[in-house]
Amino acid sequence: MRNLPALLLLLACLVPDARAANPVASVPQLDISRYAGQWHEIAHLPSSFQAKCTADITATYTLRDDQHIGVRNACRTADGGTRVAEGLARPVEGHPGRLEVRFVPDWLSWVPFVWTDYWVIDLDPGYTWVVIGEPDRDYFWILSREPVMDRLLFEQIKARAIAMGYDLGLLVVTAPLRQE
Repeated sequence: MRNLPALLLLLACLVPDARAANPVASVPQLDISRYAGQWHEIAHLPSSFQAKCTADITATYTLRDDQHIGVRNACRTADGGTRVAEGLARPVEGHPGRLEVRFVPDWLSWVPFVWTDYWVIDLDPGYTWVVIGEPDRDYFWILSREPVMDRLLFEQIKARAIAMGYDLGLLVVTAPLRQE
């Protein structure tokens, strides 16, 4: 019995990680011109940079002449103020559903670690909702063109994300869900 912890650790190392069996994949096609515009956040996994956001969370993407995409994230804070983060996204060559995003000044854009993965991992064919994630599953957002989403659709989207290995136990729902 003294070796039970070591045995359990060994077994844990031998059991394949469910996430490794189901890698996160980006969508094979993404029309950036259709993707551009304003999106309303429906839910997200907790992240430090959204800690002060309490309501009305939006992401707005604008097409630029230099093949990059302007990013503007905004939200309402508990004190009634507005918090805004301006950033830039760039496409990942050979992967239409993958972008890299940064929220640091232009003069720091040469530093590799300021760019973070931003993958479109699920997308409505009509571009009415989208799911954003990344390979490590640390970040996750469900966005919609409308500030509300049908509960059944929301649950279907969550089920597909869970099948990709996302742990949505801490998912924060930030917008109303309609009953059918």
